[in-house]
Amino acid sequence: MPPPSDVDSDEELFGLPSEPEDYYLPSPPASSRTHTLTTAAHEKLTISLVGQNPLWGHYLWNAALVLSRYLETHKSRLIQDRSVLELGAGGGLPSLTCALRGAASVVCTDYPDPSLVRNLQVNADALLKAHGGVVKVEGYLWGADTAPLIAHLPEEKRTEGFDTLLLSDLVFNHSEHAKLVDTVLRTMAKREASRALVFFTPHRPWLLEQDLAFFESAKEKGLIVEKVLEELLEKPMFEEDKGDRELRRTVFGYELRWGGFHSNEADVEV
Repeated sequence: MPPPSDVDSDEELFGLPSEPEDYYLPSPPASSRTHTLTTAAHEKLTISLVGQNPLWGHYLWNAALVLSRYLETHKSRLIQDRSVLELGAGGGLPSLTCALRGAASVVCTDYPDPSLVRNLQVNADALLKAHGGVVKVEGYLWGADTAPLIAHLPEEKRTEGFDTLLLSDLVFNHSEHAKLVDTVLRTMAKREASRALVFFTPHRPWLLEQDLAFFESAKEKGLIVEKVLEELLEKPMFEEDKGDRELRRTVFGYELRWGGFHSNEADVEV
């Protein structure tokens, strides 16, 4: 999940200051957000979120909301009868959406922090109880062995991989681009119709070029990158943050696919 927009580097993002020995500040309580699906039965989902978390799992991010709507709009192409893997899921809304719109299987992952994984399981269990959708939950560190993820697929699909990958608001983490691309390469089924959806907001607008470097890395590894969405929202996630306000309230969406099936490669642009 993305950092606040006043953090300039990965070092600042993950370098947490030490506290005095006699200092204790209790974590804020867990919270929840409600999201109504836009098609079919218009199911209302309650997304549980962890309390304050250094991995930013305590927010339901705009990119996840926009990605979920995009998935519904294109469900016949991106969801129905397909296997789905989400990376860095936070509350897992895109995964829950896929489970309710006809996915054959859904695996929802985030960093293997116990509170994050436990919260994802809470949302998966709630979905099953309320609507019957099935989501499998796994803690996963980007770039690690993908066998535990592949193991959730039906046995006959394990040599192929997932049809649809979901990444929302992950490219802010510039030092992890190579691991993210590597994970996509090792988990996305090598078929013409396979897609990795990468949606994000430039929460630190002055670092947009570094965000976009993710797509250049993907192209260097043989993936075709196509910009499919640019949606300007009413307001940014954090009104008080610095940097270009219009960029901070914009969600960009890209689809990644394997090369070799099409002759025209799309340029990366914003």
